[in-house]
Amino acid sequence: MRGPGVHLAIIVLSLATAVGAASAEVSKPPKPLCFLSHDWNGWKASPDSKSLYIRVGASRLYRLDMASACPALSEIGVHLVTRTRGSSWICHPLDLDLKVADDHGFRGACIVSAITPLSDAEAAALPKALRP
Repeated sequence: MRGPGVHLAIIVLSLATAVGAASAEVSKPPKPLCFLSHDWNGWKASPDSKSLYIRVGASRLYRLDMASACPALSEIGVHLVTRTRGSSWICHPLDLDLKVADDHGFRGACIVSAITPLSDAEAAALPKALRP
């Protein structure tokens, strides 16, 4: 039969393990949500035209989700025209005014509904065809 001291030791050890695991998670720096517009280096649209993957800097990847499908993103020979609202920092979907253009002019606006920084694992799992 175990005494109260053994039970207390098990509880303390369990708590120490839980705190250690929690502090390990906290010590990982989160991916930054904001980025400077001039650090945007490339893009690829998802096949359903509901998302856009962008490269920021040398190695950070973000997914921009659209409010609805933006089919012009998947057309050949198009380019993006982006304007920021306010500063050059992009932190929120409202900071982006995104339009798709081709050789003949503007095709229309694509409304961004979410900006999500991809973790290293998510970026590594992204199919090669979607990597900007």
